[in-house]
Amino acid sequence: MENIALIESFSEFKDDKLIDRVTLMAILEDVFRNALKKKFGDDDNFDIIINPDKGDLEIWRNRVVVADGEVEEPNQEISLSEARKIEPDFEVGEDVSEEVKLIDLGRRAILALRQNLISKIHEHDNTNIYKQFKDLVGEIYTAEVHHIRHRAIILLDDEGNEIILPKDRQIPSDFFRKGENVRGVIESVELKGNKPAIIMSRTAPVFLEKLFEQEIPEVFDGLITVKNVVRIPGEKAKVAVDSYDDRIDPVGACVGMKGSRIHGIVRELGNENIDVINYTNNLQLYITRALSPARITSIKLNEETKRAEVILKPEEVSKAIGRGGHNIRLAGQLTGYEIDVFREGVEEDVELSEFSDEIDPWIIEELAKVGLDTAKSVLEQDVDDLVKRTDLEEETINEVVRILKEEFEE
Repeated sequence: MENIALIESFSEFKDDKLIDRVTLMAILEDVFRNALKKKFGDDDNFDIIINPDKGDLEIWRNRVVVADGEVEEPNQEISLSEARKIEPDFEVGEDVSEEVKLIDLGRRAILALRQNLISKIHEHDNTNIYKQFKDLVGEIYTAEVHHIRHRAIILLDDEGNEIILPKDRQIPSDFFRKGENVRGVIESVELKGNKPAIIMSRTAPVFLEKLFEQEIPEVFDGLITVKNVVRIPGEKAKVAVDSYDDRIDPVGACVGMKGSRIHGIVRELGNENIDVINYTNNLQLYITRALSPARITSIKLNEETKRAEVILKPEEVSKAIGRGGHNIRLAGQLTGYEIDVFREGVEEDVELSEFSDEIDPWIIEELAKVGLDTAKSVLEQDVDDLVKRTDLEEETINEVVRILKEEFEE
């Protein structure tokens, strides 16, 4: 049978692409109907019978018998003499069903038909992949490094699906080799043309949250809730946790004995420093905990402007701000409050920004990174210590001290 040569791979499509029988038959019928429309102009009067398991296909064209010389629609009507070549006892007005062989469609049409079939199968496959990964957005996924590019790493999962890990979704210390397994969260899935673009992230806060679920049984079981996560990927993170069971210490359970439970998470994130704090509805206490390891003397909240004025002893200021300002920035993101730090006992002081006419802004920014944003805070420091803690030269620091002493202490 001529049809078998064309459709002998139907069963292979079904097995390779995991397409169910009903879907495959619908795709096949759609493909053949498109071919019939191109050939005959219409497909309404055709019956298509497909058995994809056996590779059987039958196409029947139904036409009405009309008297010789009265055929107006060749696709819908057949002359009496032509009908009697099929069956000698046909009469005018009767319906005739005639089998159409694929070879009748023409060689070019058959090649186009097969290409269309492959395209439809791939389109269906891509739609299924899109739906599958759309349901996985926000979930941890593991795939293998297939190709390393300048702006992204291309990963393949066990089913051969391509996943993209862009450079800006990688932790700065990440370094992967071909064949290595990579964990991250599925951040987004978009259809570009007919092909799904699956984006993975290792920098998203939800990745850290999902790692807590995977590594800490109480979080997985719902005994401990992760209330909020903020991160500077590869540097520092703060995680607020809570438990509705007073018998469970959420921070202790997450950290584990000597950090045993959180160690695996820290290692996965390139030794990211993770602060785990107890969540509370008491805003003053929450902000105090968020600024850990600094110890707060007092705190004043303005709920309308979402600002918090925090008073600390001078030696605690640099702890509150943290290296590069990471600690205070994350504390603000975690609590939703803009946090202003003030030194205890400093009644008269001047912000360094007031000296911007004499001190370059980049120098003021460099000093602010280590918690020195007022004149007194700088003058209280040892010059050698400032050279070690900042990227400033000794000569530059001495010049700043000279300006401050002249303007501030006179």
